Amino acid sequence: MGGGGSSTRRVTFEADENENITVVKGVRLSDNLIDRMKEPSSPGGRTHPQQRSASGAVNEEELKKRIAEELALERARRDSEAQKRRFFGKLLERERVASNEHLTRAILRERAATEEERQKAQRFAKQLEEKDRELKKHDAYYKEQLARLEER
Repeated sequence: MGGGGSSTRRVTFEADENENITVVKGVRLSDNLIDRMKEPSSPGGRTHPQQRSASGAVNEEELKKRIAEELALERARRDSEAQKRRFFGKLLERERVASNEHLTRAILRERAATEEERQKAQRFAKQLEEKDRELKKHDAYYKEQLARLEER
């Protein structure tokens, strides 16, 4: 019957020229629904013989009532489905937001860890350069000492 919000529809009932069929204007009915409406049923769900007029036609008022009941059931089913879609839509949206927040926190943690590693690498590079300079100083000093010893 279509999704979307509930809307008001104008439905008219009229009998055809033979008075055997009630014509419902403004409503689409599936063959399955029409077959179910033709089947006899009582409010308790039990079947009973159809009420027929002298000409053998189904009681028009009963048919109108059954059509209205079927339309109400279909509307209730549609509303229930729409409510479920809204509920699950909200649930999915909350899950998406939570997932995005979790992902954002993980990215920020990773960026912080990367920055910390970069700074640590810079510190180690500076320490290595200082050790290298110190070793070069010692190397120059010992070469000088060796040269003096060789002169003696």
